[in-house]
Amino acid sequence: MTKQERVTFVINTLKELYPVIPIPLDHKDPYTLLIAVLLSAQCTDVRVNQITPLLFAKADNPYDMVKMSVEEIKEIIRPCGLSPMKSKGIHGLSQILIEKYDGKVPQSFEALESLPAVGHKTASVVMSQAFGVPAFPVDTHIHRLMYRWNLTNGKNVVQTEKDAKRLFPEELWNELHLQIIWYGREYSPARGLNLEKDIITRTIGRKTALDGYKK
Repeated sequence: MTKQERVTFVINTLKELYPVIPIPLDHKDPYTLLIAVLLSAQCTDVRVNQITPLLFAKADNPYDMVKMSVEEIKEIIRPCGLSPMKSKGIHGLSQILIEKYDGKVPQSFEALESLPAVGHKTASVVMSQAFGVPAFPVDTHIHRLMYRWNLTNGKNVVQTEKDAKRLFPEELWNELHLQIIWYGREYSPARGLNLEKDIITRTIGRKTALDGYKK
């Protein structure tokens, strides 16, 4: 298969498996999505979805969030890990949203990435899922699978994102990044690869991935 044929195979397979794409993090608006994505760093989406209802019951907007202390936020989000950094980030960005953006989440990568504790991946998720702007947030699942499928040699997520944006049509980015995440969780985990289930890796996988499986 040529690289273009492999790309088309990935797109068609994922469309068949996920015609309707579930959103991994529970949220109701751009602000609650921003907080949920921030919390998901080095934490599972399942855990985040258990914690955010407790946090949002007390504060689901920046005005209520800044009424809480950093310590109070930290106590609630502790099970998500990195709670000292995340609680300061949540409190700090909420303050900035009030002071600079009338309490609303800004709709630009630059503005989002200037907020405390918000990196490029978090900004990309918010731009994609909250505002429908084409973006290709690369998490560990996407990074792993793009390499496993021989669609990138990227040694880091920056290179993997560039390759994904170059290979896949822009109008599909917002769907594809979610489809790949779900596929990685359900069919192509980091450990315990099962090629009978994992049709994409079985069909287009990098030789070293397939050789490693055979051993």
